[in-house]
Amino acid sequence: MDYKKYVIVFFITAALFGSAVYASNYINNKKIDSLKSIEDKVSIDILSSETQFTLLEESSCADADSSSLADELSSLGEKIAASEQNIGSDDVLSLKRYYSLLEIKDYLLAKRISARCGTKALVVLYFYSNETDCADCAKQSDVLTELRDKYPGVRVYSFDYNLDLNAVHTLTKIYHVSATPSLVINDRTYTGLQDLPVIEKTTPLLRAFLPKPAAKMVTPSLVK
Repeated sequence: MDYKKYVIVFFITAALFGSAVYASNYINNKKIDSLKSIEDKVSIDILSSETQFTLLEESSCADADSSSLADELSSLGEKIAASEQNIGSDDVLSLKRYYSLLEIKDYLLAKRISARCGTKALVVLYFYSNETDCADCAKQSDVLTELRDKYPGVRVYSFDYNLDLNAVHTLTKIYHVSATPSLVINDRTYTGLQDLPVIEKTTPLLRAFLPKPAAKMVTPSLVK
């Protein structure tokens, strides 16, 4: 009887273990399929963005408006952020690297357009970390969302400080970024959490990026 019990327990344990392995493989395969689907969509967005880069670089000042490209990059960033939360940061690392390169290209393009055409530009580079050592990164992200909502013309580029990408490392060296969160606002570096009033106080140029009030409709008075 004891022998039979051991055999039954063995088969039950083996069945449970096999089911757990099967479920784990099934979930991982689903994640991979989902990632491949996202990669296909993002690759089209990336190709579109790179084509826009080329077109904007060759355009005249009258046509050199990269706001649509900024919107596309923002949408692409949201897709990658959602993928990172749902699938895992390791699986979307290659997409994250590519997106960071696109951000840097757009940043350089915006600077060239501003210099060539004499347009006003306000750029914020945000360096964050997904590690546990950055307690204020989530708060800083919320502040920057509030900043973009209040000043729609401001360009905000977010970079993972720990991302294994030489271009991002070069940015941190140029602007002497050594901790997170850090902001680079028009080439000046601010380390630590910066709330909106502080950013507004240290950046007077922000006033130029307030949305213009809508023109009031004047209704002519009726003549009796």
